[in-house]
Amino acid sequence: MTLQVELVSPEGILFEGEADMVIARTVGGGDIAFLTGHVPFVGSLATGVVKILQADNRSQLIAAHRGFVSVANDRVSILSDVAELSGSIDVARAESAKARAEEQLRARNDDDEARAALRRAEVRLQVARG
Repeated sequence: MTLQVELVSPEGILFEGEADMVIARTVGGGDIAFLTGHVPFVGSLATGVVKILQADNRSQLIAAHRGFVSVANDRVSILSDVAELSGSIDVARAESAKARAEEQLRARNDDDEARAALRRAEVRLQVARG
Protein backbone atom coordinates (compact mmCIF):
# COMPACT_ATOMS: atom_id res chain seq x y z
CA MET A 1 0.00 0.00 0.00
CA THR A 2 1.26 3.50 -0.83
CA LEU A 3 0.52 7.07 0.09
CA GLN A 4 -1.31 9.38 -2.27
CA VAL A 5 0.69 12.60 -2.31
CA GLU A 6 -0.11 16.04 -3.63
CA LEU A 7 2.15 19.07 -3.28
CA VAL A 8 0.61 22.35 -4.36
CA SER A 9 1.89 25.91 -4.46
CA PRO A 10 0.25 29.06 -5.84
CA GLU A 11 1.94 28.25 -9.17
CA GLY A 12 0.12 24.92 -9.41
CA ILE A 13 0.50 21.23 -8.64
CA LEU A 14 4.21 20.38 -8.39
CA PHE A 15 3.80 16.73 -7.48
CA GLU A 16 0.89 14.35 -7.64
CA GLY A 17 1.33 10.63 -7.30
CA GLU A 18 2.11 7.66 -5.11
CA ALA A 19 4.92 7.36 -2.60
CA ASP A 20 6.19 5.00 0.05
CA MET A 21 7.25 7.82 2.36
CA VAL A 22 7.19 11.61 2.59
CA ILE A 23 9.58 13.58 4.80
CA ALA A 24 8.96 17.24 5.56
CA ARG A 25 10.20 19.83 8.05
CA THR A 26 7.61 21.30 10.39
CA VAL A 27 7.75 24.48 12.44
CA GLY A 28 9.01 23.70 15.91
CA GLY A 29 8.93 19.96 15.34
CA GLY A 30 11.83 19.24 13.02
CA ASP A 31 11.59 16.65 10.27
CA ILE A 32 8.66 14.25 10.25
CA ALA A 33 8.21 11.17 8.08
CA PHE A 34 4.84 9.93 6.88
CA LEU A 35 4.22 6.29 6.00
CA THR A 36 1.03 4.42 5.19
CA GLY A 37 -1.20 4.15 8.23
CA HIS A 38 0.06 7.41 9.76
CA VAL A 39 -2.35 8.94 12.26
CA PRO A 40 -4.14 12.08 11.09
CA PHE A 41 -1.82 15.07 11.26
CA VAL A 42 -1.94 18.78 10.45
CA GLY A 43 1.14 20.95 10.82
CA SER A 44 2.87 24.10 9.64
CA LEU A 45 5.77 23.66 7.26
CA ALA A 46 9.07 25.37 7.90
CA THR A 47 11.40 26.27 5.07
CA GLY A 48 13.03 22.98 4.20
CA VAL A 49 13.36 20.05 1.84
CA VAL A 50 10.34 17.86 1.19
CA LYS A 51 11.54 14.42 0.19
CA ILE A 52 9.11 12.11 -1.58
CA LEU A 53 10.32 8.51 -1.75
CA GLN A 54 8.53 6.75 -4.58
CA ALA A 55 7.83 3.04 -4.87
CA ASP A 56 10.41 2.54 -7.63
CA ASN A 57 13.25 3.73 -5.32
CA ARG A 58 13.32 7.17 -6.93
CA SER A 59 13.06 10.24 -4.80
CA GLN A 60 11.77 13.69 -5.57
CA LEU A 61 13.28 16.63 -3.70
CA ILE A 62 11.32 19.85 -3.43
CA ALA A 63 12.34 23.12 -1.80
CA ALA A 64 9.31 24.20 0.22
CA HIS A 65 9.18 27.61 1.83
CA ARG A 66 6.51 27.53 4.50
CA GLY A 67 2.96 26.26 4.23
CA PHE A 68 0.94 23.39 5.67
CA VAL A 69 0.94 19.60 5.60
CA SER A 70 -2.09 17.43 6.22
CA VAL A 71 -2.19 13.65 6.50
CA ALA A 72 -5.30 11.48 6.69
CA ASN A 73 -6.35 8.12 5.26
CA ASP A 74 -2.99 7.56 3.52
CA ARG A 75 -3.20 10.93 1.74
CA VAL A 76 -0.49 13.55 2.22
CA SER A 77 -1.45 17.04 1.11
CA ILE A 78 1.19 19.75 1.17
CA LEU A 79 0.22 23.35 0.52
CA SER A 80 3.33 25.49 0.23
CA ASP A 81 3.62 29.27 -0.01
CA VAL A 82 6.50 28.78 -2.45
CA ALA A 83 7.87 25.46 -3.70
CA GLU A 84 10.48 24.57 -6.31
CA LEU A 85 11.44 21.32 -7.99
CA SER A 86 15.16 20.64 -8.27
CA GLY A 87 15.18 21.18 -12.04
CA SER A 88 13.63 24.62 -11.79
CA ILE A 89 16.15 26.09 -9.35
CA ASP A 90 18.66 28.61 -10.72
CA VAL A 91 21.82 27.56 -8.85
CA ALA A 92 23.75 30.75 -9.65
CA ARG A 93 20.89 32.88 -8.38
CA ALA A 94 20.61 30.80 -5.20
CA GLU A 95 24.37 31.06 -4.60
CA SER A 96 24.18 34.83 -5.07
CA ALA A 97 21.24 35.08 -2.65
CA LYS A 98 23.18 33.00 -0.12
CA ALA A 99 26.23 35.27 -0.40
CA ARG A 100 24.06 38.41 0.03
CA ALA A 101 22.36 36.97 3.10
CA GLU A 102 25.68 35.94 4.64
CA GLU A 103 27.05 39.45 4.06
CA GLN A 104 23.97 40.99 5.70
CA LEU A 105 24.36 38.68 8.69
CA ARG A 106 28.04 39.58 9.04
CA ALA A 107 27.01 43.24 9.19
CA ARG A 108 24.14 42.60 11.59
CA ASN A 109 23.79 39.09 13.03
CA ASP A 110 20.32 39.72 14.50
CA ASP A 111 18.75 40.34 11.07
CA ASP A 112 15.87 37.82 10.96
CA GLU A 113 15.06 38.57 7.31
CA ALA A 114 18.64 37.85 6.28
CA ARG A 115 18.60 34.65 8.33
CA ALA A 116 15.38 33.56 6.56
CA ALA A 117 16.86 34.46 3.15
CA LEU A 118 19.96 32.42 3.98
CA ARG A 119 17.81 29.41 4.95
CA ARG A 120 15.80 29.66 1.70
CA ALA A 121 18.99 29.84 -0.38
CA GLU A 122 20.55 26.89 1.46
CA VAL A 123 17.42 24.78 0.93
CA ARG A 124 17.32 25.68 -2.77
CA LEU A 125 20.97 24.69 -3.17
CA GLN A 126 20.47 21.45 -1.26
CA VAL A 127 17.57 20.48 -3.51
CA ALA A 128 19.31 21.57 -6.73
CA ARG A 129 22.40 19.53 -5.86
CA GLY A 130 20.39 16.51 -4.82
